Amino acid sequence: MMTRQRILWSVCASSVLLLATACGKDEESQCGEPLYGGSASDETWMTMTDALKKEMDSSKAVTVTSPAEWEAFAADAPPPLFSWTSPLRASLERDTQSRYAQARPRVSRGVLAWLGELLVPTAEAHLPPYTGDIYLVEVGVANRQCPLQVLTTELSWQVDEASWRLMGEGGGQDLSLRVTSAYMQDNRLKEGPYRMVATRTFRREGAKP
Repeated sequence: MMTRQRILWSVCASSVLLLATACGKDEESQCGEPLYGGSASDETWMTMTDALKKEMDSSKAVTVTSPAEWEAFAADAPPPLFSWTSPLRASLERDTQSRYAQARPRVSRGVLAWLGELLVPTAEAHLPPYTGDIYLVEVGVANRQCPLQVLTTELSWQVDEASWRLMGEGGGQDLSLRVTSAYMQDNRLKEGPYRMVATRTFRREGAKP
């Protein structure tokens, strides 16, 4: 019995090493997972990353209501609320009240974590499959290779302190806001993706000496 267990663990360990080697290069080229808001999850993020490879359509893109074009925030201004309207949401019949989205980080589940889950299952619960409209918010910051990203099912993002601080690192340089939307059914892409024709430009003034 002990011999069989050792063989099983040896095979699993080898599989982990092989997959980690094969996927390591791809994982290093990625910017990592976004913040999550509303009912968004790592499962919907996987669907959205596949959707981003498709041709974009602007026919049902969002309309950003805040920030305004070329809006300048003072260096000491509190984190703002970014918001938008969406034809996808307008076409849905919903009974739930809209609410502001306070984005939250989620622990990344890489291939090693996935295989570890098979070997030693944990009690971590996954969110149920999501059906509805979903939005990827991206803020481009000067001198940063990866944009700040938030995946949310809400029509707003209350910028958190950490993200607001990063937006201030540009020292008054222009920031760009882009929102990509889609409709999912049980975590599967059913419509979209839709993207704004042009990004929304704004800035956070640099701190005065």
